[in-house]
Amino acid sequence: MEAQQIHRGRLIDHIQLVVRDLAASQAFYTAALGALEVPMGGADEGYFWADELFVSSADSLAAQGHLTGRTHLAFQAQDRAMVDAFYQAALAHGGTDNGAPGERPYHPGYYAAFVLDPDGNNIEAVFHGDAQRSAASVKITF
Repeated sequence: MEAQQIHRGRLIDHIQLVVRDLAASQAFYTAALGALEVPMGGADEGYFWADELFVSSADSLAAQGHLTGRTHLAFQAQDRAMVDAFYQAALAHGGTDNGAPGERPYHPGYYAAFVLDPDGNNIEAVFHGDAQRSAASVKITF
C-alpha cells in the first residue's frame, strides 16, 4: 500500500459563528470544548474564542452589526493584493459585498475583505501583515 499524506492548517484562518444567544452558546461551547481541554477566552467582550473559533453576538464589532444567518469562514491570503483579487472575483461570481478590502481594527496590519456567498455565508480573505508562520501545516502520513 502506498503512503498517503494530508496537510492541515494551510487554508482556513478562522471560523466565526454569529449567534442569537451568546450566553447559551458560551455555556454550550465551554462545556463541549472543556471536555476536549481546549482553552477559551474573551468572555466579556461581546464574543468568546477557542483556538481559531470565534463566537459573537450580532452587535459585536467582529459581526459588523448584523446576523448573516450562516457561518463566517476566513481564508488566509499571502498579501493585500490577494485580498483585493479575492473580493473582485467573489463579487463577479455571485457574491455580495459585506465589507470592502481594508484595514480592520482586530490587530495592526489586519487587512481583509468580506463577501456573502450565494447562501448568505460571510466569507473573508485576510492578510495579517508582517507575520511569521510557526509551521507551514500539520503533515500526516498514513
